[in-house]
Amino acid sequence: MFKTPEFWVAVSFFIFVGLLIWKGIPGMITSALDARAEKIKQQLDDAQKLREEAQSLLAEYERKRKDAEKEAEAIVTQAKAEAETYAAETRAKLEDSMARRTKMAEDKITQAQVEAVKAVRSAAAEVAITAATTVIANATKGAKGNKLIDESIALIKTRLN
Repeated sequence: MFKTPEFWVAVSFFIFVGLLIWKGIPGMITSALDARAEKIKQQLDDAQKLREEAQSLLAEYERKRKDAEKEAEAIVTQAKAEAETYAAETRAKLEDSMARRTKMAEDKITQAQVEAVKAVRSAAAEVAITAATTVIANATKGAKGNKLIDESIALIKTRLN
């Protein structure tokens, strides 16, 4: 049994393990593994905290995005209302301006008609006066004209008294 290589490998192994135990290597390995496990646990805790912070930031940014969308929608709604109001005011001003211009044009047309009627009447009166003057001048020549003048003077005397 002492001559087999397996026996000497087993004895060497037990001596090696004994030396490792005597030097405290298993405790060192255990403490190194515990330290590594603690470090990994710390990293997992940090990762969990970072994840929670990221979720919190995400929720905050989502809320801000929704608020911004609501604000943008309110701005668009207000802009549409202001545009409609401005359009209505512009339409009213345009209609008022058109009504004033129409009234001014109608007044000018009426004034032109009045002036045209006056011009026609004036021209007709001048033509009538000229024609009457010509007729009277022809009718009042000679004895007939003297008789007409005497009758007119007599008529004026009776009317003045």
